[in-house]
Amino acid sequence: MTRRQLWGGRFSEPPAQALRAFNDSFGFDRALLAEDIRGSIAWAEALGAADVLSSQDVKKLVTGLQEIGSEVAKTGVPSDADDEDVHSFIEARLAAKLGPLAGKLHTGRSRNDQVATDFRLYVKDALAEGAAAARRAEAEAATPMPGYTHLKRAEPVTFGHWCLAYVEMLRRDAGRFDDAASRADECPLGSGALSGTPLPIDREALARSLGFLRPTANSLDAVSDRDAAAEFLFAATLLLVHLSRLGEDLIAFTSDEFGFAALPDALATGSSRMPQKKNPDVLELARGHAGRAIGELTGLLALLKGLPLAYDKDLQLDKEPVFRVRGVLAAALPALIGLVEGLHLDRERMALAASDDRLLATELTDALAKRGMPFREAHEIIGRRIAEAEARGSTLAALGPTKEITSQDLQALDVGRALGKRDITGGAAPRQVARAAKAAVRRLTRGAA
Repeated sequence: MTRRQLWGGRFSEPPAQALRAFNDSFGFDRALLAEDIRGSIAWAEALGAADVLSSQDVKKLVTGLQEIGSEVAKTGVPSDADDEDVHSFIEARLAAKLGPLAGKLHTGRSRNDQVATDFRLYVKDALAEGAAAARRAEAEAATPMPGYTHLKRAEPVTFGHWCLAYVEMLRRDAGRFDDAASRADECPLGSGALSGTPLPIDREALARSLGFLRPTANSLDAVSDRDAAAEFLFAATLLLVHLSRLGEDLIAFTSDEFGFAALPDALATGSSRMPQKKNPDVLELARGHAGRAIGELTGLLALLKGLPLAYDKDLQLDKEPVFRVRGVLAAALPALIGLVEGLHLDRERMALAASDDRLLATELTDALAKRGMPFREAHEIIGRRIAEAEARGSTLAALGPTKEITSQDLQALDVGRALGKRDITGGAAPRQVARAAKAAVRRLTRGAA
């Protein structure tokens, strides 16, 4: 099909091939085709409501736009498409169906408010996407494992408590997506190129017809605002950072050295050389994509930082980072959910690691302090005792009591007892973990309903 230009009357020469290669965006903004058709249908109906178009013309335009959407959904973009952007592609197909009537659709509208609306619709959908860990936490509320600081064994926790730490991160992530979605719930359409449409358009009704809560308040801001894209990328990037931390933990836990869990076969890969290998590719890719998403977010913020009002062509580069990151989340979340649900725990090995009495040294210190010894003195005594046990290749329990450490104090070297004492809100006691996990599952179930 012959290329249809949406501009050019004041130019004496057609666009150079070099300009087209650098300027055209159809290679990526075709992802907004469905949103552009939605926005165009709403605009046609708004033109009808403002008596700019007849009801018959509106009906023809809406039908033509719907047909284009259906055709592309079925067969894809035609291989001969040679359009500047998604807007010119749709208008060219509409002109082939309706002739000059297609040119009336752009009355009072600019590609500036058109693309801002398309992208806002896309980002709104992306923000709406986004319980396996909570259910796993409930099941493993009483499964002891070591807790770590600096990747050194610190104090005992349970696997359920570890799961709930990530539930909290993901809960905050969900809240960030919700908050961003509420701010993105404004419709730019009707803002024109920068000063607003000169037509008597009911922008409140237009916004509602596209599923927005309200119209944007300032036309200059509306055509240049990409806060929704930046907020989506920030929320998505922080989510991927949390998933990267999850991946890092599970890479360690499923390693031969830790051996706390085994990856499900369906979500691991092997080696073409070493037949024994079972590799955590899903977890490593989550970690890698987090790094790349940070770059996408930083790139968009750098793009926006120096732009004068209103529209600048730099804004054409806002879409691909969002498209890519949304695609990553769509692939990563199901894979990670399946992996967490399918983990095979070695509970015996985890419990054995948690019963290392070095993790209970703080409990023994507290026992001395409870009898009235200053905590700093107790800390010093137990520190020396730990060094002695390590030098002898022994344990605190095996070394037995001393003049400072009684047999009753040594009863603190019990994992179950140590966990049970953390029976406070947010603590690692199995009762608290089970209660928190149930609450998280209920909250997530309500949110999905």
